[in-house]
Amino acid sequence: MRAIVYREFGGAEVLSHEDAGKPEPAAGEVRVKVVAVGVNPLDHKRRYGWVEQYYPTTFPAVPGLEFAGVVDALGADATGFAVGDEVFGWTRTGAYAEYAIAAEIAPKPAGLSFEAAATLPVAGETAQRVLDELGLKSGETLLLHGAAGAVGQVAVQLAVAAGATVIGTASPANHDFLRTLGATPVAYGEGLAERVRTAAPQGVDAVFDAAGKDVLPVSVALRGGSTDRIVTIADMKAAEHGIPFSAGGTPPEKMVEGLARHARLAVEGRLAVAVAGTFPLAEAAAAQQVSEAGHARGKLILTV
Repeated sequence: MRAIVYREFGGAEVLSHEDAGKPEPAAGEVRVKVVAVGVNPLDHKRRYGWVEQYYPTTFPAVPGLEFAGVVDALGADATGFAVGDEVFGWTRTGAYAEYAIAAEIAPKPAGLSFEAAATLPVAGETAQRVLDELGLKSGETLLLHGAAGAVGQVAVQLAVAAGATVIGTASPANHDFLRTLGATPVAYGEGLAERVRTAAPQGVDAVFDAAGKDVLPVSVALRGGSTDRIVTIADMKAAEHGIPFSAGGTPPEKMVEGLARHARLAVEGRLAVAVAGTFPLAEAAAAQQVSEAGHARGKLILTV
């Protein structure tokens, strides 16, 4: 099969499109013929070796966490799926490949395209996990940094549906889009604290940092000097500020439940992640470079 492989940490130039051995499913696993892959900021952070303490790498490595595709083979004791089923979820062997091994998957609804399905696993699980960690309640105000990204978009929609007020930081070009999701947009950069206080005179009850642009100090100030109820998924200096870095830990069964729930919401038109662009698998390096630049509205997709 063809896959994207890297054998050392570094820039996008370490990614190689090459032949690789087709993986075989172990007990309880399925092999999937990949159709679409979600590109995430974590992909380039792992490629640089920045998150080894959370996600250790074994070389040669195939990037990619999430996919949508068609079940191709079943391992021993794998139940609930048959060859030919359309599914989406998380891979155990890397999603930037023609075939991938997975266990945490859910059926892809007929009304959801492969590309749309591939936008949901990481963004949905991450957004819901952090909102749960923050204990966000109806009537509260959430400050969400990086609201126009894939995780940010899902978090906005879930928080608004839960009855919260969302103040979302983003570039001005994304402000009208965020309003359509139900968020009040503010521009990031110098003067952020004043703009947030103007948008939320009632104060900020919780902060979700999905951007990682050195916004933790201002977030603490907006929380009245407290680090309580601030969580980041993007700032590797979180510990220096006494703020937790959320890096996963959702039980597999809850991950699968979330997949099914978010797929239903997507089909009903109540949850969506904008596709910021699509690239063929062979152009994965270019896709990661666009992702790394940090200006994509939504999720970048690789097609296989």
